[in-house]
Amino acid sequence: MPNHPELPAIVTIFGATGDLTKRKLVPALFNLFLDRELPKKFTLLAVGRRGDQASFIEAMEEGLAKFSRRGTADPKKWAEFAARIRYVALPFEDPNLYTEIAGVIAESEEEFGEPATRVFYLSVPPEIFATVSDGLGVAGLSGNRERDRIVIEKPFGRDLESAEQLNNRLLNHFEEPQIYRIDHYLGKETVQNILALRFGNTLYEPIWNRRYVENVQITVAEEVGVEKRGGYYETSGALRDMVQNHLLQLMCLVAMEPLVSFEADEVRNKKVDVLKAIRPIDIKNRHAFSVRGQYGPGYFQGQAVPGYRQETGVDLYSSTETYVALKLYVDNWRWQRVPFYLRTGKRMPRKLSQVVINFTPVPHQMFPSSVDDIEANRMIINIQPEEGISVRFAAKEPGSGMRLRTVSMDFNYEEAFHAESREAYETLLQEVIEGNTTLFMRADQEHLAWELLQPLINAYEEHPASSFPNYVAGTWGPESADIMLARDGHSWYNPNSGPAPRKEHA
Repeated sequence: MPNHPELPAIVTIFGATGDLTKRKLVPALFNLFLDRELPKKFTLLAVGRRGDQASFIEAMEEGLAKFSRRGTADPKKWAEFAARIRYVALPFEDPNLYTEIAGVIAESEEEFGEPATRVFYLSVPPEIFATVSDGLGVAGLSGNRERDRIVIEKPFGRDLESAEQLNNRLLNHFEEPQIYRIDHYLGKETVQNILALRFGNTLYEPIWNRRYVENVQITVAEEVGVEKRGGYYETSGALRDMVQNHLLQLMCLVAMEPLVSFEADEVRNKKVDVLKAIRPIDIKNRHAFSVRGQYGPGYFQGQAVPGYRQETGVDLYSSTETYVALKLYVDNWRWQRVPFYLRTGKRMPRKLSQVVINFTPVPHQMFPSSVDDIEANRMIINIQPEEGISVRFAAKEPGSGMRLRTVSMDFNYEEAFHAESREAYETLLQEVIEGNTTLFMRADQEHLAWELLQPLINAYEEHPASSFPNYVAGTWGPESADIMLARDGHSWYNPNSGPAPRKEHA
């Protein structure tokens, strides 16, 4: 049975009346509470601009019913958790807010009878980050290197310059080990399992290199359009919104070298090594390494859906990309000349996040009658919606003759462990409370990721696309993305649209 962490904790959420708190943060904290993974001495301090404590608690209980993996909360358990909630309603710019927060924290620590870990979660727009950080610093809530922690949601800046400016503002009050830059993808079980798969098994690490891997494909596809986020997306786009963080982080986990230990800085150092080794994008020849797209009107599951330019808050002549595909190379001994294909897009046929390791074909095919029916070996690491791993390989069909067919060996998390996977935010919040920085991005990682993409961002802004929209909603993206791979003799691995197909088991 899990044990409560020993040290008390006070988690303060700025922007507590927003969607993220209701959909993710409070459900995650409540599930940790139910699993006895929160300290016995715990306070949740919610900070918003409006409302009061009673209305906040009521809204959070409604949010659990809609968004928690456990559904509607048991009334007794929720009452026990809600008794630990304090709500403060003041503008973030008001110095009195931080004085009041300091007072609540002092009261809680007096009640606990000992100092607490103090987590400040900024679920606010990026332009507010520095304001809150400054307020905490002035109020004396950032000076304890061991106990004071600030959590920053993406986007961490919108380009290299703004990211560096924000980091400098944070460092005025917090030291680097106190800053937790959160990327919820890194909290998913299958993402973490990439390391276990590679370094915990004899089978895979010896072939995880240029001799046996032909190419790697990383896909994060979304069924939805921009919905009500058109205003935000117009200033962001897929390159900033997804590639700079999610996709590059997944690439680092796939490409990193073996670890000496599982200490936080060792893991993060290996990720930095990958980012340093990625070949700079040739901007003059960028069309050979980069494809951008924007969805037009189309159909999804039989229903007509608008194009990006018809979405609320979007310019009628917008050149913002809703799709990006990149071809990157990692210039080191392990991965020399192996292409890493990254793509992300909105209004795709399926919601899907996966890593596909395509292994090199056998050097000699001695089953000529089967050539059309088998494919090269591949490993498919499914991150969402279903978490699991499939290995595709050739096997003989029943009957006379030597005819081969591609089959799968499948591993599904829920089936294997007879337990529902935790939500990513549950894992990440627990790691913050316990002071483990392994799953969080360091400043040098952020810098290198922006440094890699900044020339491409500049090129996109200097040379707006003239062909938008260039893919129909409900498809796998622009034809030019297929052509980019075809030039290398490769093609995207596109699973069937709709629900995940039933697989054959070897």
